[in-house]
Amino acid sequence: MNTPHVVVVMGVAGTGKTTIGPLLAERLGVPYAEGDDFHPPANIAKMSAGTPLDDGDRWPWLDAIGAWAHSRAGLGGVVSSSALKRSYRDRLRASGPGVIFVHLTGDRSLIEERMAERKGHFMPTALLDSQFATLQPLQADEAGIAVDVAGTPEEIADRACEAVAAYDRGRAEAS
Repeated sequence: MNTPHVVVVMGVAGTGKTTIGPLLAERLGVPYAEGDDFHPPANIAKMSAGTPLDDGDRWPWLDAIGAWAHSRAGLGGVVSSSALKRSYRDRLRASGPGVIFVHLTGDRSLIEERMAERKGHFMPTALLDSQFATLQPLQADEAGIAVDVAGTPEEIADRACEAVAAYDRGRAEAS
């Protein structure tokens, strides 16, 4: 399968964006970009210290992801980004027309458990509550799909791939 879309794999920390993103990109036959790599060092230092980012910290990061999405317009790609607020997703859409979102969702206790098992990641579990407090789920007028994170990474990636394919079929039928 191939998609001309840039798919943003979004969700709170610990939902598996970094694990699912590359698996989804492989299934879709497009390149993957790790959203964390777009953070400036100051953002990583702030999060490593347990301090949540504010919007001023996020704008340059989102703009960098948006520039990558723009460069992949019509070619397809997958990039991870928490994209927790509608305003963040709007900013990504403005930079990368045709961007669609795969929102990784799940039970908070499962996500916290998975976060606790991670080794060497700068995002501490202490920031999970702030992530959930900030989260504004996808709205009906936003191009995107919610995918539950229960199961193995392969099962989640398969569900995400099917959801993107169904989204593409729905858009093709609507035109």
